[in-house]
Amino acid sequence: MTKTAPLIRPVQQTEHFDVLIVGAGISGVGAAYHLTRQCPAKGFVVLEALDNFGGTWWTHRYPGIRSDSDLHTFGYRFKPWTSAPIATAAEIRAYMGEVIGENDLARHIRYRHKITSASWSSADDLWTLEATRTDADQGVRFTANFLWMCQGYYRHSVGYTPEWPGMADFRGRIVHPQSWPDDLDYKGKQVVVIGSGATAATLVPAIAEDSAHVTMLQRSPTYFRTGRNAIALAEELRDLGIEEAWIHEIVRRKILHDQDVFTRRSFSEPELVKRELLSAVRAELGPDYDVASHFTPSYRPWRQRIAFVPDADLFKRISAGKASVVTDEIERFTETGIQLKSGQALAADIIVTATGFHLNVLGDIAFSIDGDPLVFSDTVTYRGMMFTGVPNMAWVFGYFRASWTLRADLVGDFVCRLLNHMQAKGVRRVTPALRPEDRAMPLLPWIDPENFNPGYIMRGMHLLPKRGDKPEWQHTQDYWTEKDEFPAIDLDGGIFVYA
Repeated sequence: MTKTAPLIRPVQQTEHFDVLIVGAGISGVGAAYHLTRQCPAKGFVVLEALDNFGGTWWTHRYPGIRSDSDLHTFGYRFKPWTSAPIATAAEIRAYMGEVIGENDLARHIRYRHKITSASWSSADDLWTLEATRTDADQGVRFTANFLWMCQGYYRHSVGYTPEWPGMADFRGRIVHPQSWPDDLDYKGKQVVVIGSGATAATLVPAIAEDSAHVTMLQRSPTYFRTGRNAIALAEELRDLGIEEAWIHEIVRRKILHDQDVFTRRSFSEPELVKRELLSAVRAELGPDYDVASHFTPSYRPWRQRIAFVPDADLFKRISAGKASVVTDEIERFTETGIQLKSGQALAADIIVTATGFHLNVLGDIAFSIDGDPLVFSDTVTYRGMMFTGVPNMAWVFGYFRASWTLRADLVGDFVCRLLNHMQAKGVRRVTPALRPEDRAMPLLPWIDPENFNPGYIMRGMHLLPKRGDKPEWQHTQDYWTEKDEFPAIDLDGGIFVYA
């Protein structure tokens, strides 16, 4: 029987807001907070396609899901984090729920609102968004003066899984962590996890105790950092009875200082940093383990994200024989597992494809400007948050080498300052534009592949805006510079065209 699409009932009325926030994840909840504090007179709404807040921390249900950034910096600057720095999804959502409750944000959030199109009219200086209430199959329409995109950068509905020969022959189950089945029973089973990033490093130790064995199958190794899931400075300050707000600020500054030093060292002395990282892994796995084959990447540190392994749990499972690492390439799937190009065969009852996600830069929303489709890749980014030719819109895209939320807070300050500046000037529209001195500059990909080149960025680079060769026309990925530059942005400089 053919499945038919639900009949969407037509729009009954149009609601208007000063600001419309897309997404109720970590960025969207932060944006809502900043509006209530810095632009209290602005009316706003948060539209979320899911049935609850949290974004990644709501959709991802695989065992052991946790942050790979410390919560002292991944948490908001305005809300102290008081628990272990690496937190579970449930702990992060509880923290976000406190932010929503303490600041009366729930009344602004509309769940199960899936946006299908966003069109800008210069005649009206308005965005019009068409959406569907998925719980009622009801069309809804909103207009807004300003659009704040906080939906993240990947598709929540389905993860990225390459197509390998023979997948249909496999008699077990193939699952992606992003769509973890509630009924998946891995107890006593042979499990192969394909991938070596933060998801695999989280999932493998979480299921290893109950599985017969877990094999982490990787095409190439990843750098890992290990350490206690605790911050000694925070513990000491609590012992001294220091207020949590002070602890939050002091510990954030300490972590950010140390991260800055480490990141800069990874560029200035990459071989030394590499030896330090590998030495820590050897200390966990012992002198006889083949660290060179399984944990020594071919690239310098921080060319891809470095995953943190709290309390070395991944390496403890490997040392105990509950998990193992195989570095090889897949030739094909078989009925009973995976055949590798080396000739080795891996038996499996379950195969988990921890192979990444699909980049989705504008939330599967059809954008248009004055009737013309917006080709996002034809624009040039202004500091990774606004775009040439796109009026009254900001986008939150966080950091790769620091916590995402650090930038969400910086963008929040900037957007609120811009909104207040527009009101003071008596204007309704702002559009970034190349200055005369910028028009001959070379236009480059969003990210320099020599600087940072994870697979999901490389696969989706064609979808992203261009960057120029000047800092203001790039997402520099440098929090330690941006934290000083963003507050000093000249809103009356030649880049911002008001009307």
